[in-house]
Amino acid sequence: MTVSVFIATSVDGFIARPNGDLDWLPAEGGEPHGYNEFIAGIDAIVVGRKTFETVLAFPSWPYGDKRVVVLSSRPVDLSATVGGVAEQMSGTPAEIVARLAASGSHHLYIDGGITIQGFLRAGLIQRLIVTRVPVLLGDGVPLFGALPEDVRLRHISTRHYPSGLVQSEYHVGGQ
Repeated sequence: MTVSVFIATSVDGFIARPNGDLDWLPAEGGEPHGYNEFIAGIDAIVVGRKTFETVLAFPSWPYGDKRVVVLSSRPVDLSATVGGVAEQMSGTPAEIVARLAASGSHHLYIDGGITIQGFLRAGLIQRLIVTRVPVLLGDGVPLFGALPEDVRLRHISTRHYPSGLVQSEYHVGGQ
């Protein structure tokens, strides 16, 4: 099982404003920067409830027909996923990965701040692709939170784009 993150942050490390707003992101995601190629190799997308609710407000469902797993211990209304395939799960990150592996998934995309932080703390993320947007927000929802210990990363590549986006890929664990 490969567990990956593909996410945008402000240069100061925030993935959303304090109220969850994403208005600082480039319109339509900016110029192509590998998302379509990344998502093509994904079996399932794991998001937290807050991220799911944010995505439902988008003009269209961004995940196509990919399997989307919404993590929540409370009931979630999945009926609004027009054109999408969504289901709810709860459990620890390790339990979620085990269930998805048992159902045939081989490559997971983890999205949403709290969800990414939980999977990272559990040592389950192997690949991080972080795209920095040239803006400072000063406050907001951080990509990374407190960690019980250092997480070593091995730099794979960094690319820059005409709009000012800078994307770095890392493998977790430093190997």
